[in-house]
Amino acid sequence: MDIIVVGGGPAGMMAAISAKQHKKNAEVLLIEKNEKLGKKLFITGKGRGNLTNSCEEEQFFSHFLRNPRFIYPAFRALSNRDLMDFMEKNGCPLKEERGGRIFPVSDKAYSLTDALKFALKKYGVKVECNRTLKTVKRKEGGFLCNIGGEEVFTKKLILATGGLSYPSTGSTGDGYRFAKEFSIPVTKLYPSLVKMEVLEEDIFPLSGLKLKHIVVTIEDEKGKVYGKKTGELYFQKDSVLGPTVLSLSAELSPMIHESPMGTFVLVIDLKGEMEDFDKTFLSECEKRGKESLKDLIQEKLPKQLFSSFCKRLEKEGVALGKKASESKKDERKKVLKLFHHFRFTIAATGSFKEAIVTIGGIDVKALSKKTMEAKSVAGLYFAGELIDADAYTGGYNMQIAFSTGYLAGKSAAEALTILQ
Repeated sequence: MDIIVVGGGPAGMMAAISAKQHKKNAEVLLIEKNEKLGKKLFITGKGRGNLTNSCEEEQFFSHFLRNPRFIYPAFRALSNRDLMDFMEKNGCPLKEERGGRIFPVSDKAYSLTDALKFALKKYGVKVECNRTLKTVKRKEGGFLCNIGGEEVFTKKLILATGGLSYPSTGSTGDGYRFAKEFSIPVTKLYPSLVKMEVLEEDIFPLSGLKLKHIVVTIEDEKGKVYGKKTGELYFQKDSVLGPTVLSLSAELSPMIHESPMGTFVLVIDLKGEMEDFDKTFLSECEKRGKESLKDLIQEKLPKQLFSSFCKRLEKEGVALGKKASESKKDERKKVLKLFHHFRFTIAATGSFKEAIVTIGGIDVKALSKKTMEAKSVAGLYFAGELIDADAYTGGYNMQIAFSTGYLAGKSAAEALTILQ
């Protein structure tokens, strides 16, 4: 075999297609351990398939968190525009939504997989599902791969087996194991784009509540701010989720994991996007002084949040039943403070089972950014989530997978041509 690609996700499928595009007569085999290709792709974008983002290159890279420079050559080999063009030419019409997110017109992630499968067939890639790479050994001129007990020789090997996120889809860290066997360094791994679990029990009645137009910060007990996001947040039984939380986890998951439980707090500014809220509230306390402080507060909160909010104020010694005009200056200050600092102590982030992306992976210093080839192992390439490069939500991580897959496939094919 000329090229074997291991992993039938976005990176692996694109690597196999790219290899055939760049050397039509190459024998390319794509193997996938699951019963079908693109199992993880089926759940991206909540099942709708957030392919990429339409923003310009400079802005695109501002959404990358780790090792953006390493991804430059891959992105230039297959940009977001190139990827969109590829999908549409292979039968998957696309549309743009809020924030430049690109989805299939069908709103079904499997439309992306169908387009990739169409291209695999069109270019003549041999595809085998229910096939697992057991071991890899270096052999003169290539690698001897044990695939489900069968020994197969290949000149070039591309590993695109995914990270540790959503292990139910087959991402169980196989690629890291193979890398370590070749003495290729792997950085520490953390779950990213994941919920945050909290310690306070008054979160339980908030389960299902969605807050919009809020500001969320991660702070330590001294009030030092480590991350800040504006947008939406959702409550679960013992945790918080939503775009703000996912983004903060992408930035801070390593720090949270490496610190003792309870080191950090998640602070919600419930009125973070409302100018002059404090001034308006204090003015209402005067104008509507005969009404109770509790009644004025109730108007400013979702019904589901009101009880927990009041219980926290009562613990602070705020007499909520008294007339607003009779409330003390200190009590009003405590009310306003809670509107802007509704805090939860972070216990942990969610696990890899729930994480959308893995932070960490194959150390980029061990790879050539121009080819995705391991510097110390000629003919061995890596692509996708296996590599230590990640980004925020919005289609950026998918683009990393497709671009690195494309470049790995192209490089492997071109290296074959040099050999011949």
